[in-house]
Formats: sequence, C-alpha cells, structure tokens
Amino acid sequence: MKSLFATLFLALTFSACWKNKSPENLPRLKENFKSQVESFEKKKEQANTEVTDGLTSLNALKGALGNAKNEDKEFAKVYGQWEDVDKKVKNLTKEYDDLKTKAENLFVAMEEQTNSLSDAKSKNELLSAIKSTRIKYEATLVNTSKAIDKLKLLHKDAVDVVKALEVAVALNSFDDINAQMKSIEGRVDDIMKELNTAVSESKKLYEKKIGEFEK
Repeated sequence: MKSLFATLFLALTFSACWKNKSPENLPRLKENFKSQVESFEKKKEQANTEVTDGLTSLNALKGALGNAKNEDKEFAKVYGQWEDVDKKVKNLTKEYDDLKTKAENLFVAMEEQTNSLSDAKSKNELLSAIKSTRIKYEATLVNTSKAIDKLKLLHKDAVDVVKALEVAVALNSFDDINAQMKSIEGRVDDIMKELNTAVSESKKLYEKKIGEFEK
C-alpha cells in the first residue's frame, strides 16, 4: 500500500516537470484547483462574517424596538444587513460551482494521464486509487451543496423573522419571534462545519494527500 501511494505521489509530483510535454497539463489544472479552493475559502469566510453580523443586527433590532427607537430606520438597517448576506451566499454559490468544475477537470486529467501509462499494473492501481479519491471528494461536494442550500434557507428565514417583527411591533408579542431567532442561530455552526470540511478535503486533494487506500 505504501508502494502504491508513493507511485501515485511521484506520478503527480513529476508531472510538474512535464509542463511542455504532458498533453493534459496537470500542473496547470492542479494550480487552477488550488486557486479555486482558496477563493472558495475566502468567500466562505465572508459569508460567515455577514451571517454573524446579520444575527447580531437581528438581536439588536429587538432591543431597539423595545427602547422605542426609530422603527423604520432600524428595520431598514437590518433588511440591508441581510441583503448583504444574500449577496455573499450568491458569491459563495458561484465559487462552489467553479470549484466543482475545476475538481472535475483535475480528475479527468489524472485519469487520462494514467491511462497513457504502458505498465498495466501501475495503470490499474493508479486508476483504482483515483476512483476511490474521486468518490470520496464528490461526496464532500454533495454535502457542501447541501450546506449552501441551508445557508440560503437561513437567509430566507431571517428575512421572514424581520417581516414578522414588523407585525409583532403592532401586537406587542415577541414570544414566537424569540423561538424563530434561536432556531436560526442554532443552525449556523453546523452549516459552517460542513463548509469547513469542503475546504479541508479540497486542500488534502491538491496537496497530493490522495486519501487512505484499503489493502
């Protein structure tokens, strides 16, 4: 098994010397993927910051209403905050789509280059290793997509809370709103953990830590 990993590692490492010879140009594709992972991570952090700020503003809104501050101004501020969240989530979605595409390009290039090997044993072992890694990473991408969908839903629910607050002001009843706000806050950590997993697994891939292979 160590021999297999070493073979795969060397095949990927030495490909850096084949920039002008490798038809698949693995070095370029690996660099593209690495850059996209970094971009996705940056957008994930921005989305996390906006969501955190949005939740802070949401809680501050209740306090402002209780202190009889200018309602229209306070509502406008919070709606604007969650509009920023929406923008960041859309940016993150685009980065995810690009990440998925660049990962696919990398896997296809690895497979094509491996298929060009003359040694059948090495070829089969490498293809098996690539397939195993690909299945694992694609599962990570699926979970990442689900996490982004949850982030979109979180935004929608937060805006609904703000709308409900406008009605609650007139009725002077905030009990249901409190429960909704707690629900929103409780979902953020799990979403971010899944997005962090996507970044972690992506970095493992471009750092050539291809995964653990069963004997």
